[in-house]
Amino acid sequence: MFGTPRPGAHAYRQMSVDTDALAASPHQLIIMLFDGALGAIDTAAAQMASGDIAGKGRSITKAIDIVGSGLAASLDQKNGGEIASQLAALYDYVIRQLVAANIGNDTAKLAETRKLLGQMRQNWMDIGSAATQQGVAA
Repeated sequence: MFGTPRPGAHAYRQMSVDTDALAASPHQLIIMLFDGALGAIDTAAAQMASGDIAGKGRSITKAIDIVGSGLAASLDQKNGGEIASQLAALYDYVIRQLVAANIGNDTAKLAETRKLLGQMRQNWMDIGSAATQQGVAA
């Protein structure tokens, strides 16, 4: 009864994610990207521990896609100045570490990428909180 997920349940979850993305602010979308990458890394770590090599590869590929095609692609290189350049370099580093973690089944590299993205997510949350507090004070 609970073994195989039903296609309807998957479609409902996907619709919920799509609806959340449509309703999200640009700031919230970045948080969602961080959450997706962190979730994929957590899944990859569990799959690595259980010996699910194919699953680990898919999960790390998902994290790489989110970091490269989501987070890095959202940077405004023209107007973002030094911060955008530094973030681009950091995202590139994360991607290279994820590739190395995948190739070498390296849990330390996976943990490092998780820590870096987790810190960046927290910084992004702090920026949002500060902006909200400034808006309330104005």
